[in-house]
Amino acid sequence: QVQLVESGGGLVQPGGSLRLSCAASGLTVDSYHMRWYRQATGKERELVASIRTTGDINYADPVKGRFTISRDNAKNTVYLQMNSLKPEDTAVYYCNAVLYNMYWGQGTQVTVSS
Repeated sequence: QVQLVESGGGLVQPGGSLRLSCAASGLTVDSYHMRWYRQATGKERELVASIRTTGDINYADPVKGRFTISRDNAKNTVYLQMNSLKPEDTAVYYCNAVLYNMYWGQGTQVTVSS
């Protein structure tokens, strides 16, 4: 059974940082394309960052230069380091794994507010 468990969300002031973690079981993070999505209240879910099985990385334009996606194969975990956070980054962040099947985590809330 595949499980993706996100953690690391919380309340942070504008300009602050958070690191999200996505711990995987039932699959290995280097054998799936791993992605972080986010969904703000009243908006559609959007792709934030992705790391392919090849190691190729892509970011959505709003987070380029501020967010960094990485994976630790030994810990079977994917991370999203978020720096210089803005109020518009407030959303529920979801971990996603896709290859022949697609799996989602339960999400973790990130709130950027003073």
